Amino acid sequence: MACPWLTILTFLPLLGALITLAIPRDRVTAIRTVATVATALTLGVGLLLLAQFYPAAEGYQFVERITWIPGANITYYLGLDGISLPLILLTALLGFLACLASFGIQERVKEYFALYLLLETAMLGTFLALDLFLFYVFWEVVLVPMYFLIGIWGGPRREYAAIKFFLYTLAGSVFMLLAILFLFLTSSPHTFAIPELAATGAALALRVQQWLFLGFFVAFAIKVPVFPFHTWLPDAHVEAPTPISVLLAGVLLKMGGYGLFRIAFPLLPTAARAFAVPLAVLAVINIIYGALVAMAQTDFKKLVAYSSVSHMGFVLLGLSAFTTMGFNGALLQMFTHGIITGGMFLLVGVLYDRAHTRELAAFGGLGARLPVYAGLLMVFSLASLGLPGLAGFVSEFLSLLGTYAAHRTLTTLSVLGIVLAAGYILLMLQRVLLGPLNPRWQTLPDVTRRELITLVPLLALTIAIGVWPALILDLQAPTLGRLVAALTGLPG
Repeated sequence: MACPWLTILTFLPLLGALITLAIPRDRVTAIRTVATVATALTLGVGLLLLAQFYPAAEGYQFVERITWIPGANITYYLGLDGISLPLILLTALLGFLACLASFGIQERVKEYFALYLLLETAMLGTFLALDLFLFYVFWEVVLVPMYFLIGIWGGPRREYAAIKFFLYTLAGSVFMLLAILFLFLTSSPHTFAIPELAATGAALALRVQQWLFLGFFVAFAIKVPVFPFHTWLPDAHVEAPTPISVLLAGVLLKMGGYGLFRIAFPLLPTAARAFAVPLAVLAVINIIYGALVAMAQTDFKKLVAYSSVSHMGFVLLGLSAFTTMGFNGALLQMFTHGIITGGMFLLVGVLYDRAHTRELAAFGGLGARLPVYAGLLMVFSLASLGLPGLAGFVSEFLSLLGTYAAHRTLTTLSVLGIVLAAGYILLMLQRVLLGPLNPRWQTLPDVTRRELITLVPLLALTIAIGVWPALILDLQAPTLGRLVAALTGLPG
């Protein structure tokens, strides 16, 4: 029997959480050590799967399938392909780095790390589940630890932000559940298996597909987030502790895009094509609106949060193209946004831990006082605005190039988002790093060794993917090519 690598990957953090619960709460060092080891081993298993993964192979790899609830034909069904692998690696990496960043948590450390590890298991399971019932379970489990992590360890308005996040996501999940149940009842024999439901969904009438697509889309759009379902995001980001903001921006937002790639598009292809123009319109609104609101922000963290709304618009734009290049740009944007924005939120946290304020007007002149911090902030910021040679440029360029033939006017309008991004990013750098030094920050210390350990891997990936994007594109391109061929009937 083959080794159940995907089960090991998924539940290693949960095992760490159970061990954490068995440790006395006053043994803080032991609790942190267990959490760090669990997330490090999870990253190690992810890299092992990367080494054994064959991008050109058709279908899913490392598949595990056993009967779970026989009466409803529900299976424990996990699998990995070129769509899920980059997101699994992103989750494992950010899970480990944000765990190190969590060493600054001083209150209720035991509960924090137990919930943190449960959250990582739920996120990994969401990206690996190939049974819609199992997918829904993992999707919903994510809500619970995230609610408490924001609501207990967050900022002054943490309860409001946590409840808003919970209610928004839960409301969207109701529509998804109804769509899942309809697909199950119309399949013959009844099944929740995603690969087998593709034929069922494709055979449905266009009007039925459209209603089902909208049910899935609302759930996934809230997570992306797509305008006008985005309003929970800035509140959650601003109030969440820094490591949770990293996971929120780096991983949770990707669950919505992944749902479109894995479920909405393959299971309801005719409806997906019919909604191509509305998706592109929403994408352009996201890109421009998010950038304009980011430019108006005076809070450093809220600026980065609204920049995520803008950048995730490129994911939706690439998806609306139904071309291999557009899909590659969309999926790569999910990965590069994760590492870049994860780095940005870590840097916001570094400054907030020292200054206890995020108001941009309170800073100035930190470039000379904190040279290492300034260098890191410059690179991540330039990657965020799409500077060639850094990761952000490649993914946005592919999304635009892949979409141009299908939606020329909308694609041209979306370029305005890149111009606006340059505006708010450069304005932020000017306010934080340039000008005279505020006397309050004369003794502000530079980045510590632990903080560097959390930032340098993300920095290295940002540069490496910018220079050699094939590092990720080679993993995802064959799978996406087959998906485009299945959706359009044309060669991928």
